[in-house]
Amino acid sequence: MLSIGSLKSVLPASARSLIRAGWLRGVGTSAVSQGFKQANIVIVNKQLADDFEKFCLANNEPLPLLYRSKPGEWSAPPLSTNSDIRTACPQYRKYEGGNFTGNLNNLVEYTEQLKDMVTFYLGCSFSFESALLKAGVPIRNIEQGCNISMYKTSIPCIGIGSFQCNMVVSMRPIPIGKLDAAVQITHRMEDAHGAPVHIGHPGLIGIEDLSSPDFGDAVELHPADTPVFWACGVTGAEAVHSCISESPLAFTHAPGSMFITDLRSEPEVTSDCATDAETPRVFCISQNPSHYSVASVTAVEKINALDSLIQQDPGDRGIKHLLVEDQLLKASLSLSHAKSVLITTGFPTHFNKQPPEETDGPPGAIAMAAMLQAQKKRVVIVTDQRALEMNKKIIEEAVEQGVIKSPVPVVSFQDDAEDSSLIFLCHDGKPQFPRFDHLIAIERAGMAADGNYYNMRKVNIKHLVDPIDKLFLTARDIPGIVTTGIGDGGNELGMGKVKEAVKKHIHNGDLIACDVEADFTVIAGVSNWGGYAIACALYILNTCTIHERYLRKAVGFPQMSEMNGYIAALPTVDKEEKLLELLVKHGIRSGKTGNLGMEVDGLLFHDTHSTMIKRLLEIALGQARSN
Repeated sequence: MLSIGSLKSVLPASARSLIRAGWLRGVGTSAVSQGFKQANIVIVNKQLADDFEKFCLANNEPLPLLYRSKPGEWSAPPLSTNSDIRTACPQYRKYEGGNFTGNLNNLVEYTEQLKDMVTFYLGCSFSFESALLKAGVPIRNIEQGCNISMYKTSIPCIGIGSFQCNMVVSMRPIPIGKLDAAVQITHRMEDAHGAPVHIGHPGLIGIEDLSSPDFGDAVELHPADTPVFWACGVTGAEAVHSCISESPLAFTHAPGSMFITDLRSEPEVTSDCATDAETPRVFCISQNPSHYSVASVTAVEKINALDSLIQQDPGDRGIKHLLVEDQLLKASLSLSHAKSVLITTGFPTHFNKQPPEETDGPPGAIAMAAMLQAQKKRVVIVTDQRALEMNKKIIEEAVEQGVIKSPVPVVSFQDDAEDSSLIFLCHDGKPQFPRFDHLIAIERAGMAADGNYYNMRKVNIKHLVDPIDKLFLTARDIPGIVTTGIGDGGNELGMGKVKEAVKKHIHNGDLIACDVEADFTVIAGVSNWGGYAIACALYILNTCTIHERYLRKAVGFPQMSEMNGYIAALPTVDKEEKLLELLVKHGIRSGKTGNLGMEVDGLLFHDTHSTMIKRLLEIALGQARSN
């Protein structure tokens, strides 16, 4: 009796002979002929072949086309010698009128019908498994002696003619410490589906239960594993299933029972892959639920350069002690995935003036809102009730001045009932239906440990601040909402993550430190700079081909036509100067000095803030040129 272990070194021609003789009937081919490419099989009537080929090209990553046969052609000359598609797979599936009508051991009895049918050979993720194993990445289904797990998802493919379906994915449990290696190896192997389309919680792509795969076997995760999902060629079978009235007869391989080619798999990634500019890196962007994102080394380096630039400390506050690694990067990655974002700003430090707000915060908030809008995300700004009409007017005038393309809704929040925060954040107050994916606070007064709100001079300004902190506190317990705080002194909403450092290193920190934590804490010398940097980082990510592919789940084609809109949404010296003039017109003053003029935190717009904007743009637009 043949064992799975003995099959890994069998040459493809021998494996096909064993399959033809019935020795591998019902065996998954994942562990067979390792180091050779395998292929998914779809066989349709020649009248549907052109549409199916277009469907494959429009959904190239789930269905990478290796070879299209002529009608009635049993062999696949570019892929193998002495192969016969009628007997080359361990098991087949038969479809009539789009409906699955049974498994078959071979297709010999359908020889006459096959003369009018075309066979499509499509790339398979089994082809990259030997490279993963050589790099020390475990393949759990091989370890457990079972077929791989495959699932239907909520990811729609691009429909062509009668072929309309959602993507099917294969899942491999990968140790968290091996995620970079797994992604870096597979992203180069485009004819084997390329890099993963999703890493993390299965529910984010419509999979309810990992223990109940739609195809294949359930594979057990080890404690340090996270589920990683690759586009799967079984998508082709779903496409055939969708073709209900057009397809009288069709065949596919049975999931996991592939056609084994004579072609060697792509060479493994070299040892210097992690420094290649277009190599992907993996980052965790959410713990609840678990969610990872990817970006190229180039994009990561550019965003880290933005981060380093905004960490200048012109006020000499000691912000270097508050820095946490990769916070700008991870916050921006999370925002790139978000569909709906809530932004809050407003620090009424000038308690004896009317209005009491400062010029730091609103410009950064509007810069982020402009880029989020350009990327087709819903954006809402929440502010204090007493400042509501003023902020609505500022947004209206900012649109008129061309600072931002479209109006942003401005609302207030009142904590007047036990579940006010939940009702504000979620449809019908139900945590499973959040209205927002991400909350951002930029230069927003944050609640201290004693429940009060303090400016940097220890003055309690609680009477001027609505309890928007409650939204961030409630969001902690709502799966799917991520929070970011942007600040420059430690008393801003979201700085609770670094409160011990604020108490130790920031003047008056023991009293003024914000107690409310955000998932990500972006520290900048001036908070506006943090907002500008996030806008630039979102531009960098969405013009990074690796990240853009991951966002669209490798379906369809790159959306690089949106780039002009992204460029137009970037903060510029001209736009930010116009916005600051609007704030001054409304009586909003510089935070540190109280001056009513063209300055923020006591620093003149020209040349301090204008120079910062120019340097941030140089980094962002440099990313576009390098890609």
